[in-house]
Amino acid sequence: MRQTTNVRYLIVPGWQGSPAGHWQSHWQQVLPECARVEQEDWLLPQRQAWIAKLERQIAADRRPVVLIAHSLGCVTVAHWAAQAAPALLARVCGALLVAPADVERADCPAALRNFAPLPRAALPFPSVLVGSSNDHAADAQRALLFAQRWGSEAVILPNAGHINVQSGHQHWEQGFTWLYQLQARSDENFQHSA
Repeated sequence: MRQTTNVRYLIVPGWQGSPAGHWQSHWQQVLPECARVEQEDWLLPQRQAWIAKLERQIAADRRPVVLIAHSLGCVTVAHWAAQAAPALLARVCGALLVAPADVERADCPAALRNFAPLPRAALPFPSVLVGSSNDHAADAQRALLFAQRWGSEAVILPNAGHINVQSGHQHWEQGFTWLYQLQARSDENFQHSA
């Protein structure tokens, strides 16, 4: 597949970060030009602080960026996109949103509730949302609702859990399929807007 010229990848982990065995950590090692958003507090996340850190990482490099988010990272991306300046939004050529956390659910951990309510506006860049039929953080129906609201292409995997280390997704090579499909769509969009 033809790569977007000079594109970079930005890993956006969720609550408690992504440990060494997590697929996001694997992808960071194998994808070229890949960095990670390092939050100040992984255990007690604060919405505005997480959004601000994401914004600083996007603003620090003028190259087009593909966001690769997991769980609370997906929610952070949606919140950031709802309030970011057009010039920064234009740098994002796509977002892969994996296992988004439903911070509005009744049994949501207290530490995550300050991320509610979830943004409802469509994302202004191409996105693919990958959920699971048995994800404790967001059931398939909610994941599909998020995808509809955010204008994301939706993929629901059967019995994949939260698509993390605990559910057996250390390298998650299958995920590259949706990353590269997303990137191909982004390439087309950039060519049409050029």
